[in-house]
Amino acid sequence: QVQLVESGGGLAQPGGSLRLSCAASGFTFSTYAMSWARQAPGKGLEWVSGIYSDGSDTVYADSVKGRFTISRDNAKNTLYLQMNSLKPEDTALYYCAKDHGPTPNWYSGVAVVYRYEYDYWGQGTQVTVSS
Repeated sequence: QVQLVESGGGLAQPGGSLRLSCAASGFTFSTYAMSWARQAPGKGLEWVSGIYSDGSDTVYADSVKGRFTISRDNAKNTLYLQMNSLKPEDTALYYCAKDHGPTPNWYSGVAVVYRYEYDYWGQGTQVTVSS
């Protein structure tokens, strides 16, 4: 069955960095776009970033553009999110998600997303940014 397992979360100071990973199995990873979303306490799911199935292009929410970098290694069936210049408002549970096809969902502005908009979700990894 499809499994998405996130790792790499933790505590970081403002201005610091973390790198999240998402290990995928149970499907042909290289043929599907993948995305990251996050959920802060008391808030809905917020779309963060997406990457095409072949890694040729990426899309980002305005709130993370220039600070976060999404990437993938199709040989290792792994998705990444490099997070730099972290801010306290980045504190959230971060999820990776499998898109429906080779092109990632893309949203403008601050986008609240819903679970049905993606095929599968991981269990999430907690990122806390605090001094």
